[in-house]
Amino acid sequence: MLEVLERETAPHPTHSVIWLHGLGADGNDFVPIVPALVRADWPPLRFVFPHAPVRPITINAGMRMRGWYDIAGFDLGQKQDEVGIRQSIGQVESLVAREAERGVPAGRVVLAGFSQGGAIALAGGLRHRERLGGIVALSTYLPIVEIVAAERHAANAQTPIFMAHGTFDPVVPLMLGELSRQRLLGFGHPLEWHSYPMAHQVCPQEISDLAGWLGERFEKQP
Repeated sequence: MLEVLERETAPHPTHSVIWLHGLGADGNDFVPIVPALVRADWPPLRFVFPHAPVRPITINAGMRMRGWYDIAGFDLGQKQDEVGIRQSIGQVESLVAREAERGVPAGRVVLAGFSQGGAIALAGGLRHRERLGGIVALSTYLPIVEIVAAERHAANAQTPIFMAHGTFDPVVPLMLGELSRQRLLGFGHPLEWHSYPMAHQVCPQEISDLAGWLGERFEKQP
């Protein structure tokens, strides 16, 4: 089981958000957004911020850092680390299962992530064998596209997806995010897309838009 940080908005959470950080960061990275994101009328939430494993990253001269999978070069669509991606998907599935053990079924779990974390949220969420409450993918792309296309599970065919991207992103180019959006729409997934005049980061308007989207998910979930 991955090491995690957790924040609860009230006792006895009925819903959970599992949030995956980007390459080189750790679970602390998105803890500060909780106060800005959460709304007073939401149900009690548990935010789970896991730390990715430490691994050598080829594009960074083999330096060891926290990452969900290896990256071989600047072209993120080439030489993808399928083994590492699958390992991280399995670890995230264990976190979803643990939420069920703690009284929060998959249907009340939102799987979210930024950059590499968002790639795992997409690839893992679409393959998950129980319907999730939603998938959030920020400044990211859909990895191992053809494999995910073949392994998508019907349980999450209609799970809502929130995608957002910076128009000046130098790390994950906007075009890659847009191509992933088109592939997901082509697969028939319901998707809400936003772009913002920013680099590889998040911005206040993005957090506000995400809060509105999450509020709809919490209202509709039993």
